[in-house]
Amino acid sequence: MPRTARVVLSNYPHHIIQRGHNRQTVFAATRDYERYLDNLREWKTAFGCRVYAYCLMTNHVHLIVDPGENPGSLALLMKRLAGRQTRYVNHLEARTGSLWESRYKSSPIETDGYLLACCRYVELNPVRARMVAVPEAYPWSSYRYKLGLAASDTIDFDPCYLALGDDPSKRVARYREFVHQAIPQNEWNLIRTAVQRGQLTGSARFVEEVAARLGRRVQCRGRGRPKRQENKSPSPLSPVPT
Repeated sequence: MPRTARVVLSNYPHHIIQRGHNRQTVFAATRDYERYLDNLREWKTAFGCRVYAYCLMTNHVHLIVDPGENPGSLALLMKRLAGRQTRYVNHLEARTGSLWESRYKSSPIETDGYLLACCRYVELNPVRARMVAVPEAYPWSSYRYKLGLAASDTIDFDPCYLALGDDPSKRVARYREFVHQAIPQNEWNLIRTAVQRGQLTGSARFVEEVAARLGRRVQCRGRGRPKRQENKSPSPLSPVPT
């Protein structure tokens, strides 16, 4: 069965997942995480990409990346990241072979409607996996930097995050409140399914705009924005199946 053509848009954020081959461990020690982040910082600068969020789990990574003017920069970035990390791990473990699945998954994101929700989804991964109780306790995601708990030149503050307030303290407070809100299960499902299927994360209007831009039909996971939260919705700080 032929692969579906990947949709990559210039100047739009993309939710990316890349998993270890056969879901094997990719990051076994602190130096493994540090090496990946060093490479991410180097190559995002080299290719003119912007990194709005990330979370490095033991056997996979989540990234929110805007490729900038050249949509091909996204594939180049992921190729360099995968290649560098593979050579590094193979050297350490005196092994050969693939470290990653052959093809990463990606989903273009409608910026205004979904970017903050996708960043929240990415940064809450360790909480959903029951690795930590709160997202700021996990050292290998971008959440701590958005709270001002540490400095990093790997992260670029996205336009939606910057629009949360006219000074850093307001942005931090509002983003923390946003991340800790109860989140409807349908929002988790929409974001997860869109990236797994390589579909758009956005509204019907966004799908139409992208189809017109590309001159071909594209698909979207769901129509319209996620439903407003209900009182019965689970807290994102409680374990939720992924």
